[in-house]
Order: sequence, then C-alpha cells, then structure tokens
Amino acid sequence: QVQLVESGGGLVQPGGSLRLSCVASGFSFSGYAIRWYRQAPGKEREFVAHISPNGAITNYADSMKGRSTISKDYTRNTVYLQMNSLKPEDTAMYYCKVQIGVTIYWGQGTQVTVSS
Repeated sequence: QVQLVESGGGLVQPGGSLRLSCVASGFSFSGYAIRWYRQAPGKEREFVAHISPNGAITNYADSMKGRSTISKDYTRNTVYLQMNSLKPEDTAMYYCKVQIGVTIYWGQGTQVTVSS
C-alpha cells in the first residue's frame, strides 16, 4: 500500500536549519510529483514546496523561496526538504503528500519548532 513516512523535524533556534525526509513506498516513486505542506496550530494546512516526477521542476511557497530546497533521491525513494534561516513562524507540523489518480495520500507528519 502507499505509504509516506516523514522524519527530521525537531527543535531549532531561529536562523538554524533542518532537513526533512519523506520516504515513499507502495507506488512508482519516479512517476509522481511530491509536495510538502505544513500546518500550524489553529491554522489551515498550507503548501510549502513541490517537486515534479522527474525532479526537473520545483516550486515553493513565497514564504519559503530562497530559504528552502526540495529534492528527490531515487535510490532511496526519498524526498528531502532542506530549510535554512528558519523563523519562529515556520513552526508547524510538516507533511508530505502524493496524489495518485483521484486519491490523495498523506504522511503522519514531523514537527518543526523554531524557538530560542
């Protein structure tokens, strides 16, 4: 079955960096786009970054442009989200998502907390 497992979150000081991982299984990793979203307490889930099936196209939310990089490792079936210059407002649960046909799959999320 389709499975997405996120990891790499944690507590980091403002200005710090984290690399989130999303390990995918149960589908053709090279055949689908993967997206990262985040949800802060009391707020709606919002788009963070996208990578195309072959990794050639990426795009980012305005709030993350210039501070984050999304990439795919086809040998590990893993999507990474490198985040730099983190701010307190980046604090949220981060999720990866894949849509296969009409079905959307989410991982369980990984918590990122940016605080001094």
